[in-house]
This record gives sequence, C-alpha cells and structure tokens, in this order.
Amino acid sequence: MLNMLPHKKTAMTIQERSNTLRAGVLGANDGILTVVGVLFSVAVATTNEFTIFIAGLADLLACAFSMAAGEYASVSSQKDTEKAVVAQERALLQTDYQGQLAAVIAYYVHKGVSKATATEIATDLMVKKPLATVVQVKHDLTLNHYMNPWSAAFSSMFSAASGGIFPLAAMTLLPAGLKWPGTILAVALSVALTGFLSAKVGRGLVKNAIARSVIVGIITMVIHYAIGLAL
Repeated sequence: MLNMLPHKKTAMTIQERSNTLRAGVLGANDGILTVVGVLFSVAVATTNEFTIFIAGLADLLACAFSMAAGEYASVSSQKDTEKAVVAQERALLQTDYQGQLAAVIAYYVHKGVSKATATEIATDLMVKKPLATVVQVKHDLTLNHYMNPWSAAFSSMFSAASGGIFPLAAMTLLPAGLKWPGTILAVALSVALTGFLSAKVGRGLVKNAIARSVIVGIITMVIHYAIGLAL
C-alpha cells in the first residue's frame, strides 16, 4: 500500500528542467526574430556595415536582458503563488484537519482505489507527512520544491543572445553577395530548430510547430524589410 504514496519529487525535477528549457526556447526565438528585424530594417536603409553591426548588437543585448527580466518576474510570481498555497494548506491543517484528510481519501478513490484502502493510505500519510501530502494531492506541488526564477532568467538571457548571434553573424560576416540569402537561410533554420524544440517541450506536433515558426520568421523579415525601404 505504501507504493501508492504520491511521490512527485522526480516529476517536479523534470518540471523544473522543462520550465528552464521552455524559457530557453522562447528566449532563442525572440533573440532570432528581434535581431533579424532590426538588421533588415537598418540594412535596407544603409549599407554602412558598422552601423548595421552596432544596431544588431545593441538589439541582441537589449533582447537578452529584457527576456531575462521578464522570465525572472514571471517565475518569481509563480513561486510566490506556490508558497502562498503551501501557507494556506498549513493553516487548513490546523483548522480543518478532517476536511484535509477527506480530500486525500477522495484523491485515491478517484484514482480507482477502494474507499477502505484509500482511507488507510490517507490516514497513514497524514500521520507521517500531512503538509507534503496535502499540497501534492490538492495542487500537484512538492513541498519545498519551487520554480527557480534565476534559472529561468539566465536560461532565457543566454539563449536570446545565442539565437540573435546567427542572423547577426550572417549579416555582418558573409560576403556582400551572400548577406541577404545567407541571413534568410540562417533565420529559417534557427526558427525551425526553436519550433522543433518547443514542440518537444510542449509535446505538440513537430511539423506544425516548425511550419508556424518558419512562417512567423518570414513574415518578420518581410515586414522589417518593408520598414527599411520606407525609411
């Protein structure tokens, strides 16, 4: 019967890693698109290579720090919410222990365990680790395992900078005749990769995610090319 204990530590570790990977994928995608957007706008308006490079580099750094700040704020809010939930459940254990026990019993009954066995398991768990059991059963949280905002922030910052390097390098390092097709190809391949990774992280359809990412990348380049022509 003890095998029925709701151990979720490993699952939460996977969830934490997935959150960091998600932040990285989003950061890389934003880095690619924002940098290529600036590069296309500026490169159409001027042929000065130093100006193009500085504009792209400035946008790459701004995007990286912006993504990091956004992820830090978002994950910090999530962490605060999780801590508030734990505090609420701790208080309920003091004021409504029977209600909490009933919730754990109902959890196992819902899983297909008989009422008598569910009661036995729940009673044993609530004696040994009541708070950990309640937050896990009711909220799918592991006690003292919270999302790390710093991990998400650094992952997003690093990946945004890494993603932006591809179009920046293509536009500034390739020979004049290859700059535009090389940058377009670099962007298409990069966003296809981020689309693939996002599908894997979210367990979605890989083909759809790749196609969607490439289409968005092409639209981004077309729009900013048109903006550059209008300047």
